Amino acid sequence: MDRVLIIGAGAAGSVVAQKCAMDRDTFKHITLASRRIESCEKVAALCKTPIEIAQVDADNVAEVVALIQKVKPDLLINMALPYQDLPIMDACLETGCNYMDTANYEPRDVAKFEYSWQWAYQERFREKGITAILGCGFDPGVSNIWCAYAQEHLFDEIDFIDIVDCNAGDHGKTFATNFNPEINLREVTQDGKYWKNGEWIEIPALSIKTMVDYPQVGPRASYLIYHEEEESLVKNIKGLKQIRFWMTFGEAYIKHLEVFKSIGLISLEPIKHKGMDIIPMEFLRDLLPAPSSLAEGYSGKTSIGVIVRGRKDGKPLAKMLYNVCDHAETNKEVSAQAVSYTTGVPPVSGAAMFFKGIWKGAGVFNVEQFPSKPFLDDVATRGLPTTIIDIEAGDQDELFAVET
Repeated sequence: MDRVLIIGAGAAGSVVAQKCAMDRDTFKHITLASRRIESCEKVAALCKTPIEIAQVDADNVAEVVALIQKVKPDLLINMALPYQDLPIMDACLETGCNYMDTANYEPRDVAKFEYSWQWAYQERFREKGITAILGCGFDPGVSNIWCAYAQEHLFDEIDFIDIVDCNAGDHGKTFATNFNPEINLREVTQDGKYWKNGEWIEIPALSIKTMVDYPQVGPRASYLIYHEEEESLVKNIKGLKQIRFWMTFGEAYIKHLEVFKSIGLISLEPIKHKGMDIIPMEFLRDLLPAPSSLAEGYSGKTSIGVIVRGRKDGKPLAKMLYNVCDHAETNKEVSAQAVSYTTGVPPVSGAAMFFKGIWKGAGVFNVEQFPSKPFLDDVATRGLPTTIIDIEAGDQDELFAVET
């Protein structure tokens, strides 16, 4: 196995293609496809070794089928939009092609993140004898695998998990999102949700805030939001009592968000404009800077981790597994800011795990269901090392004190 097809040539897709092109021992044939061939041409020019490019409409199953039949990949890496997960999975089923993505499916007309649509493919993928690997980005992705590693190697019992995500970078824009603006705004403005004692608890969007101490960044205000990896981790981390996801947002970001929401710019309901139906969220998306345009001059770091509390040998234990990534350094390497980099590198390691037979099986899998240590070792060599520290008494007190 050594042939890969990447669909999606945005900021993160560019990182995937470039990192694959740096490892021709593993990826002997690389094809990058997108709706706009011009996007593929730009990425191909950045790659250290030659790649093939193609045009495809990822919403069109027949087009994706034709492309798979032409390229004959061993694995398709889906870096398109979450709306396009199911059509691409349908094409993989029709052609018998293995599948990987970095974010779960969501419908276009409602901000709802849920794995049920993709988990429903389990029997069909198993009967076809092919593999679907879901959520192999950073969070979801590396965050899931850190939790699996903690379960396999660090703890006897896990009670609490807090996933914490900080972007302490400065891109110099008045307002911009670090990945697709529409997906970002939908994610942030939907109601928050966390899992505790066997049930999901919903809260109003951005209604719970606390301070989290991030490695190499320091204390930052962080908001409790819902994130898709919580759904699969609840299934795959045994004995879990609570899981929460926290993300930092600056005051300026929150103010802009409040204004956008108050005037209806994040609505998904069509409105009439000069006799045409337009969706306000899509209009706002097109006004905002493209994430791929942010890399030049971006300073600061991302600091993302999981804080796990439980027991080892009958004694209380708390650990943090984390990664810190520098925007300027990732721009030097692959002309991308750190959010795109942290999303784009993990699927390359996941693909390597699949090609080497370390991750295998017929059916639909979330990444934490596979061996964790080989992946973490591999992704470290590609630029995303993991650090593990003990959480001592007094560390993260404000986070742990939050009543949820």
